[in-house]
Amino acid sequence: MQYVTFGKTDLTVSRVGFGGIPIQRIEKEGARALFDKLLECGVNYIDTARGYTVSEEYIGEAIDGRRDKFILATKSMARDKAGMEKDIGISLNNLRTDRIDLYQVHNPTMEQLDTVLAPGGALEALMEAKEAGKIDHLGITAHSLAVFERALELDWVETIMFPYNIVESQCEHLLEKCREKNIAFIAMKPFAGGAIEDGEAALRYIAANELVTVSIPGMYCIEEIETNTKYGADPSPLDEELQARVDKIRSELTGNFCRRCNYCAPCTVGISIPNVFLFAGYLERYGLEDWAKGRYATLKVKASECIECGVCETRCPYELPIRDMLKKAAAQFGE
Repeated sequence: MQYVTFGKTDLTVSRVGFGGIPIQRIEKEGARALFDKLLECGVNYIDTARGYTVSEEYIGEAIDGRRDKFILATKSMARDKAGMEKDIGISLNNLRTDRIDLYQVHNPTMEQLDTVLAPGGALEALMEAKEAGKIDHLGITAHSLAVFERALELDWVETIMFPYNIVESQCEHLLEKCREKNIAFIAMKPFAGGAIEDGEAALRYIAANELVTVSIPGMYCIEEIETNTKYGADPSPLDEELQARVDKIRSELTGNFCRRCNYCAPCTVGISIPNVFLFAGYLERYGLEDWAKGRYATLKVKASECIECGVCETRCPYELPIRDMLKKAAAQFGE
């Protein structure tokens, strides 16, 4: 395992971390065996979130008695102070700890980030928790390039998490800015939400980029931990054969894969198109049907309300058949 300094923090993290979404698929009793294997393979960075149903709870039980072996990162979608205070308390209880290494503002829009930063916003709760010793470091996660760029200018941001993989490399031009500002970059969705099946190509592609601090593939079985740590910690340049596999994956997925760049917005009727496709990906590739449907249910306008005007498709830089993709999502979710 490779270890690197975690941006401007005083932490040293494994270049491969544990993504805590798929742990929802197993029984709580199996989590401890997973964490035994993580230790064996040298993984010390653990990512979870308040929104990942039982993930924090399972992780808390799995690390009980060996909290010092892991660096814990979680996140909340609360935007105001009261909501963030509540979520921090729940996270501490679930994770069975009195201190969380990294707490992140989870995927805000630009407007929501304004609320986070305003008086009475979530940042006040985070700062107070940090002052009280409940949180050591603060970060932000995003799917929007605009939010990524804005986060680079916020002095309290120590880490930024963003999708980065073979087919979602739209943030690449911002990674050098992360290094310049000594902000750790966390690559989420290294398999593009499960769309990339070649694990070696996916993880070697990321590991070869020294601007990536840590990647966090989701894992829920021993075999995945063994494979992901083997390839995700190999920083050597891609050889000709592996580069050809990367190029093939990119060409095959380019025409049917949403990168959540949000250029399709605004939808004529208000559909959050990138989120529809994000939740559909969880449904199709992670096997998390209940969770995906629960997230989809929070959308104010469903995929079935598409009027097929086609305006979104004229804006999509990847020429995706968005109307057909929305029809498929509406059928999957039943609305």
